[in-house]
Amino acid sequence: MTSRKIANESKSTGSTLSVGRRKVLKGMAAAGVVALAPSALGARRAYAAGRIIKIGFVSPETGPIASFGEADNFVLDGVRKAIGDGIVVNGVKHPVVIIQKDSQSKANRAASVAAELISADKVDILVAGSTADTTIPVSSQAELNGVPCLTADTPWQAWFFGQKGDPAKGFDWTFHHFWGADGVFTCFDDMWKQIDTNKVVGWLAGDDNDGRALGDKEHGFPAMLKAAGYTTIDLGLFDNMTDNFSAQITKLKNSNVEIVCGVFYPPTWATFWNQAMQQGFRPKAVTPLKALLFPASADAMGDRVIGHSSEVWWSPHHPFKSGLTGQTAKQLCDAYTEATGKQWTQPTGFKHSVLEIAIDVLKRTKDIDNPASIRDAILESNYNSIVGPLQWKASPPTPINPVKNVCVTPVVGGQWRKGSGKFKYELSLVATQHAPEIKADDKFLPLKYVG
Repeated sequence: MTSRKIANESKSTGSTLSVGRRKVLKGMAAAGVVALAPSALGARRAYAAGRIIKIGFVSPETGPIASFGEADNFVLDGVRKAIGDGIVVNGVKHPVVIIQKDSQSKANRAASVAAELISADKVDILVAGSTADTTIPVSSQAELNGVPCLTADTPWQAWFFGQKGDPAKGFDWTFHHFWGADGVFTCFDDMWKQIDTNKVVGWLAGDDNDGRALGDKEHGFPAMLKAAGYTTIDLGLFDNMTDNFSAQITKLKNSNVEIVCGVFYPPTWATFWNQAMQQGFRPKAVTPLKALLFPASADAMGDRVIGHSSEVWWSPHHPFKSGLTGQTAKQLCDAYTEATGKQWTQPTGFKHSVLEIAIDVLKRTKDIDNPASIRDAILESNYNSIVGPLQWKASPPTPINPVKNVCVTPVVGGQWRKGSGKFKYELSLVATQHAPEIKADDKFLPLKYVG
């Protein structure tokens, strides 16, 4: 029986589900799987002991996009510490378990572990992050089985239309927060306008959900480039595992392209750029989506990364703080560096946000045993997270809710520079005009070539 059917039965039969839950709770109590007894809580307020609440967490921790999951364990440790011995829902203290699953950077694996979390682990809510190959299959499983789901870190058009979403209807169980293609294009345009170019842009994208959505000729980057007055050399889609870009580079050179943009896995971009240098291709700006979000990706390229530009969805400069821990973006970045010795990384904020909003939703749920009640609490959200305000209750289209089930978060433009402190390379904010609450560090500069 699916969770959707269970939810419907709980509405129609009244006490059927709650009686079943009471039996489960009695069994759990006998086994000792309960919240700390009031006596163990010292002087703190005593609450009735509730059942374990389960959150399923899906993210790529291995495979070609493992960089997106680099901070997962750090984030999970911090969230678990903040939760402590549980959360209070309607006066009852519930222990919370977060069950972590690795998508292995594969869409079919993401779907498989999501189904496992639903059917075997009986999670109360699913959360997922990092590219459409993770968020779409997880969301689809949640929608199919009637399980509340929160996702982040995928361009919203890729997430929404990748599931064949209808703007007039939206979805029943899944909710997403991140920037959109229009927002990130605006940042790129703001960067490119700061230098002198011929406005000829070469576009090419990996053949995945992100690449197909952002490369859509009617609604994606090619259409936006044309509308903004750029001449676009659209090279279409390539295999994400390719190791030969000779044909594309030859076309870019022959077309006098001075700006390169597209969607790449980090190692695939490194392959493309090495071959571009070998073949004497020297554009004035390169701004590949997804490829250069991470310090590890910059380090792998060495000094050749200097001057490369990228979307920036979260940074120490973002003026937001967590409603769960009270940490500012900068404090969370500093804590990550202190704990790991590594430079801050953008997905850290969004992995944190998807968990903190899930916990806030659970705390506000009127009937924790009814999936529809958890879903309703998502719809009533008005939450300030570490990546910005999150809510899905406005009637779209609005700037923050362009379609149902989507909440837009700010995005700005960044450029890799030589590091001035502990780290060899640093991402400077260079285009923040459309997110004035976020301050720029510097101006955008054209690429420089040695030799």
